[in-house]
Amino acid sequence: MTVGADATECDAGVAELYRTRRNAMVRLAYVLTRDAEVADDVVQEAFIALHRNWADVEQHAAYLRTAIVNACHSHHRRLRTARNAPTERPAIVEAPVRSLDHDLDSALRRLSRDDRVVLALRYLEDLDDVEIAAVVGVSRSTVRTRAQRALDRLRKELGR
Repeated sequence: MTVGADATECDAGVAELYRTRRNAMVRLAYVLTRDAEVADDVVQEAFIALHRNWADVEQHAAYLRTAIVNACHSHHRRLRTARNAPTERPAIVEAPVRSLDHDLDSALRRLSRDDRVVLALRYLEDLDDVEIAAVVGVSRSTVRTRAQRALDRLRKELGR
């Protein structure tokens, strides 16, 4: 990180993003990890990485989302390696996550991780197919297919 005005701009920019986007980023990470503590840690690390790389990053919010999705994937890989048991839902979670309908929450848990990522980015982050494709690293048509497949499964699970 450079000193002077660049450092001040970086600090102010990260602070503003933290103030305006932190809760949304924690919700995204929670939906992907199903663990409130891990979600909070993932988001904190993503903000630290953004601060370190501020000058090299053009799209700061996109960088955060991508870092969070990648860290959540890494978390799942570590869990699979360490043990094959699913994580339990914590007793205390952020209020917006806590309000999820139990049936919907259960149905979301049964989706594949890739499908859950696409839905989380679309409906929690309000990203379009092109933006989701950039975060996930797949084509736009793959995003559309995953989203449709996931929504079909949710409808079937919820009996609607």
